[in-house]
Amino acid sequence: MTESDPPLAPDVLAHRLTEVFALVGPLYRRVLRAVEQAEPIEGLSVGVRAVLDLLRQHGPMTVPQLGRAQSLSRQFVQRMVNEAATRQLVEIIPNPAHQRSSLVRLTDDGSAAINAVLSREHALLREVGGGLTDAEINTCLRVLRQMLDVFDHVDVN
Repeated sequence: MTESDPPLAPDVLAHRLTEVFALVGPLYRRVLRAVEQAEPIEGLSVGVRAVLDLLRQHGPMTVPQLGRAQSLSRQFVQRMVNEAATRQLVEIIPNPAHQRSSLVRLTDDGSAAINAVLSREHALLREVGGGLTDAEINTCLRVLRQMLDVFDHVDVN
C-alpha cells in the first residue's frame, strides 16, 4: 500500500472482496477438475494430492493435523490417507509424542508421485501471462490470507 492508495472503507472493501470470491471459486473448481482429469495418468485424486503435498512440505503429520491444515473434516482426510496408503504413497508410523494418534509419512513412491504432479502443475502455471510482478503476487497472497483469517472460526467437521 502506498500513500496514494489509502485503505478501502469497509463497505467498499466488502464489495471488492466479493469480486475476489467470484474469481477464486471458479478458479479453484477448474484447477480441481484439471487435477482430477489427470488422475488416470498420475493416480491421484485431489484429496490424495493435497495430503501428499502437505506431507512433502511439513513431514509426517497426524490425520487431525492434516485436516486442520486443509480446513477439511477428519473423516474426509482419513479416507484420503487410507486411499494413499492403499496405493503405498504414505505409510502409517507410530507417533512418539502421542500413542493414540499415529503419524502419516510420505513413502518414496508418494514423493515421486507428488513431485511429478507439482512438475506438471509448474509447467502449466508458467503459461500464466500478464507480466505479473512479485509485489502483485505478494498483494494477492496478503488479500487471500486476510480473507482466510476472517473465516478461521468456521467449523469444517
